[in-house]
Amino acid sequence: MSATGERRETALVTGASAGIGKAIARELARRGYDLILTARRVERLNELAAKLEAEYGARTAVVPADLARPDAPSSIEAALEERGLEVDVLVNNAGYGVTGVYLSRPWQVHETFLQVMVRAVAELTWRLTGPMRERGHGRVINIASVAGLLPGTGGHTLYGAVKAWMISFSESLAFEMEEHGVSVTAICPGFTYSEFHDVNQMREQVSQLPDYMWMSAEEVAVQALDAAERGEKVCVNGRTNRVIAWLGRHLPRSVVYRMMLSRARSFRDTG
Repeated sequence: MSATGERRETALVTGASAGIGKAIARELARRGYDLILTARRVERLNELAAKLEAEYGARTAVVPADLARPDAPSSIEAALEERGLEVDVLVNNAGYGVTGVYLSRPWQVHETFLQVMVRAVAELTWRLTGPMRERGHGRVINIASVAGLLPGTGGHTLYGAVKAWMISFSESLAFEMEEHGVSVTAICPGFTYSEFHDVNQMREQVSQLPDYMWMSAEEVAVQALDAAERGEKVCVNGRTNRVIAWLGRHLPRSVVYRMMLSRARSFRDTG
């Protein structure tokens, strides 16, 4: 509740312990939302929750979850019901990349990746948007990638495909939900300063990219929330990424392939 007794809207952010998820959680708190933070790293979540409460007066709840577990979405829903928490904004942010060519990794690695990046997103959205529709108000923000708008290249084989799915899923759901007062927005950042490339062990390679290719997580967070508040279905972050996405749509496919392949060698393990 706010100081005036009015109920503050509550946002649930997955992958809130670092990177874009952490930046979005902070920006939501700055805009007056209460927060439900979920990720695997409980210590980081507790630290962030304490900071958001101290700096912005946001009420925060920490719900630890590992989205690699098939039962994670239902466990999150059960935890919310147990605590009497309603979700007005769902931010599906948790994600990572798998480096290397497709056959160089065991199937279990890909299966876990698809669980986190597709099944968990789809199921958590299914579980939490029903109450939004019943209330006639809500937002879903799916953190996709400009990679989902471009042709695929070797290395990170499933990443672009998963992000393309997320964009299409967001668009379709947006049309289904808009008459019920619920907006759905796919956010498409490019290279973002975060732990993402440290986790997938590609920091050295991506550090060779020029500065204009990069955005801060805070910039992405502000643009993401602004786009969602405007009701946009797809938001491509930053001028450089918008140009890249435009070229990907309008240049001949053969030309785009050559451009993508020459640049991909700088930041992808395609051997």
